[in-house]
Amino acid sequence: MNYSVINLTQVADCNVLLTWAAKEKADLEFKKLSDQRLTTRYAETSLELDAILQGVLAEIAATDTIIAVLPDGPSKDDAINKKTRLEYKKFLLETRKESYGTVALLEKEMDLGRIYQEIAEVDAFVAAVEARKAELPS
Repeated sequence: MNYSVINLTQVADCNVLLTWAAKEKADLEFKKLSDQRLTTRYAETSLELDAILQGVLAEIAATDTIIAVLPDGPSKDDAINKKTRLEYKKFLLETRKESYGTVALLEKEMDLGRIYQEIAEVDAFVAAVEARKAELPS
């Protein structure tokens, strides 16, 4: 972006802007570090949730097969109860996946990309102000 740094007529104004920009950049660097860690955690959790969910789905399928061949009685009731618990576990995993799964990971990656762009823009602003400061009489 082209900044109207030509309007700056005093070195003191440049220094104020450079101090402000340094604070902004420090805040963005902190947010970048936090988002990098969150992105890493989301990536690991996403893979873990997918693996666990696949295991639960396989268990549900196996339990369905067992229920189909068992005669009525306590064993079949136990298998039905097990399937109910597995379906609840599946529900919980799918709910967690919404918060920590692939979609959430991509949202965090986009947030991180936005922060990188903001840092680059702050750097461009600092360069423009420093260039103007160099042009001004001391």
